[in-house]
Amino acid sequence: MNPIQLFDAESSTYTYILAAANGEAAIIDPVDRHCERDLAHLRRLGLRLAYALETHAHADHVTSSGRLRELTGARACAPSGCGIAPAEVQLEDGDVVRFGGEEVRVLHTPGHTAGSVSFLWRTNLFTGDTLLIDGCGRTDFQGGSAGDLYDSVRDKLFALPDETRVWPGHDYRGQSVSTIGWEKRNNARLAGRSRDDFIALMAALDLPQPKMIDVALPANRRLGLVHTV
Repeated sequence: MNPIQLFDAESSTYTYILAAANGEAAIIDPVDRHCERDLAHLRRLGLRLAYALETHAHADHVTSSGRLRELTGARACAPSGCGIAPAEVQLEDGDVVRFGGEEVRVLHTPGHTAGSVSFLWRTNLFTGDTLLIDGCGRTDFQGGSAGDLYDSVRDKLFALPDETRVWPGHDYRGQSVSTIGWEKRNNARLAGRSRDDFIALMAALDLPQPKMIDVALPANRRLGLVHTV
C-alpha cells in the first residue's frame, strides 16, 4: 500500500499513515484537530496503530501523538534532539522503527530545527520541514541553521536514489509528492546553489514568527497533552 496522505488546511500540514500487510500501522506528524479523522481512517482500513512518529517539535500546529497513544496503545517516537521528553522512543540517526514486517529508517536532518529528522520507508522519504516541494523549511528558530539544512539535504537526502519519492511535511501550493531527482534539478532554493549562497538566501527571508508558536511549541514538547505523567 502507498502512503496515505492527509491534509490540514489551516496549517498546510501533511499527515501520513503507513500500513503493513499484517494490519499494523504508523502515523507521521498527526494534527490534534484531526484525531478523529485519523482514527476513522485506521478503523475503515482495519489497521492497528503501532507508532506515532514526529519529525520535529512543530511550531504551527499541535500534535495528536499523545492522544493517539492514549486511545490506541501506540508508542510515540520523537527525535532525541527536540526536547519531547514524554515520547517513549527517542530517535537517533540510523535508528529503525519496525512494525508488521516494515522498517522505517531514521535520518537526522538538522537545519529547520536542531533535532529534525526525516523518515525513509521503502522508496518513500518523509521530509518534515527539511525539504519541501520546490522549497525548504525556515531555519531561524529552535536551533535552526541554514548551513546545517543545506548539508542535510545535499549529503543525506540528495544522496538517495533519484526515484525516491519525497513526501513533505507541508505544502502551500496544492502539491503533494515529488522525487529526489526532481528536487536535485529544480528546487528553487537548493538546486545549483552553493552553500554560502543558500545561507545568504535564507538570512534574507525575514519571515514573521509562526502565529501558533507560543501555544504549539510547548504543547508539542508534551506530545500535545495538557498533562503528562
